[in-house]
Amino acid sequence: MAHRTAHRNVRRRFSIVSALAGLATALFVAAPAPAFAAPAAVEPVPLTTAHAASSVYSLSVNGVSVPVNGYSGYDCAEFTMGAGEARIAVTKLNGTNVGATYITPIKAGYVASHAGSTSTFTIAGPQYLIVKLDGNRRLIISAEREESNIPAVSGPGIFPITAYGAVPDDAGADTTAGQQAIDAASAYGSAPGNPRGVVRIPFGAYQVANLELRSNIEVYFVRGAVLRLIPDRSLYSIDAHKSSQNRDLTWWIQTEFGSENITLRGHGTLDGRGQAAVAAGFGMNILAPIATTNFRVEGLTVREAASWAVIPVRSDHLEFLNMKLFNRLDMGENDGIDVIESQNVLVRDGVGIGLDDPYTTKSWPKNVGITKNWPGDPEDVRDVRFDRLISWTYCYGFKVGQGVVNDHSNIRFTNSVVHDASVGIGIHHKSGAGTADDVGFYNIDIERLTTSNDGNRTWLLLKIDDAYGDGAGPITNTLIRSINVRSAGTTPAVMKGFSAASSVQNVLFDKIRMPGASGYATTLADLNITSPSFATGITIQP
Repeated sequence: MAHRTAHRNVRRRFSIVSALAGLATALFVAAPAPAFAAPAAVEPVPLTTAHAASSVYSLSVNGVSVPVNGYSGYDCAEFTMGAGEARIAVTKLNGTNVGATYITPIKAGYVASHAGSTSTFTIAGPQYLIVKLDGNRRLIISAEREESNIPAVSGPGIFPITAYGAVPDDAGADTTAGQQAIDAASAYGSAPGNPRGVVRIPFGAYQVANLELRSNIEVYFVRGAVLRLIPDRSLYSIDAHKSSQNRDLTWWIQTEFGSENITLRGHGTLDGRGQAAVAAGFGMNILAPIATTNFRVEGLTVREAASWAVIPVRSDHLEFLNMKLFNRLDMGENDGIDVIESQNVLVRDGVGIGLDDPYTTKSWPKNVGITKNWPGDPEDVRDVRFDRLISWTYCYGFKVGQGVVNDHSNIRFTNSVVHDASVGIGIHHKSGAGTADDVGFYNIDIERLTTSNDGNRTWLLLKIDDAYGDGAGPITNTLIRSINVRSAGTTPAVMKGFSAASSVQNVLFDKIRMPGASGYATTLADLNITSPSFATGITIQP
């Protein structure tokens, strides 16, 4: 991996200035649209035969019908829009009148009008919404910008998987066709003077086992295209074992070690079929960018993992943009994206849902069940930003940890919304002797805390444990700024170090508004931090 090492030697770190840039810019949550705005052109993302239509809701946007998928625990729908406003009409299929509409983000201030079984409101531009009518399940609406730079259907450098024998919407395996298209595109894109080769996935559902992504390719999903995991353990390499689940795992779609310059984009889906995989005796990480550099995901939906869904590991210069993480709420340890021992990572614009943490960073010991096949040596987690996201979970909305075996530094969670969680934001340094340093939570809106995790139902947790018996590492220089706590939960906020040597050090609270308060918090009591221990250098600014 000499090329990757050389690349790292010259890479530029995110500066704190650049990490904070954009805090003064407009949020992804748009204000209600003015009445005179022109309607946007709308293009729905269609459903394949793999995913059933909702029995609860229908959706139209500017008069265009948008398919709604009835998923486990919630529904979801996706469309793209051009410039202008979008008039969204959500209808209850049972025909009963709408009494109340609940819309996340609350801070956007949307007001819906009701006419019979339909609720209508307007958005000014692309964004992510969680809508609930009366006591019905939630509907996740992904409104994204219209596509640009769409690859050609055929021609030099275009490698459709159907040209290699893949057949949409049938029961056959398309793994060989998919891998052959990837290999051909990489060979083309790696030739001197050529642009990246494009692997084209036409509309439809394709059944595949393990795929390995190689250098210098773009995998383009035509609107509505789906790759579906085949629930047959015999077809897969077993790459890891997760002892807490007592489950063997495969890296379903992974990068070749030492690869570079890979993009996956389009309004398509990676469907891990987690429940079916578990029934077949295994689990998976859906997307595993491991030992890669210059890797990008844009526009994809990652769905139903049976373990951590997306795991960037020991990689650098990664972007995950407009990525939807739709995991089940009845399957545990199904984190959305865990940034693991990687550097210069941006996760921006998206929604993450699952029983377990949607957005986290981690590091783990070498040569244990989940790490035994990771190449190279453990690395620090550095220069990571999560920005303009919505999180819904039974665990932490946004989190560092639990593993902090290697150091974490310059980690930012910004301009985001916790729709519902057990813990709104937190650093749980449960295991490892690394330092969690320079972690910031800025401009976070915590809407609801309706579940409990490990006895905690609170807006904030900063805690150090010593699960490995190595003395644990400290949490240092944490900045918590401009947090709107609409719900503080039912248990006190936690600020608990492990010892004088492994303590929570230098925490700055700035402009924290607690529920029902007329102004910003000025004391620990205001913040509902009742029993801090091994915590020093705490500053609270109104």
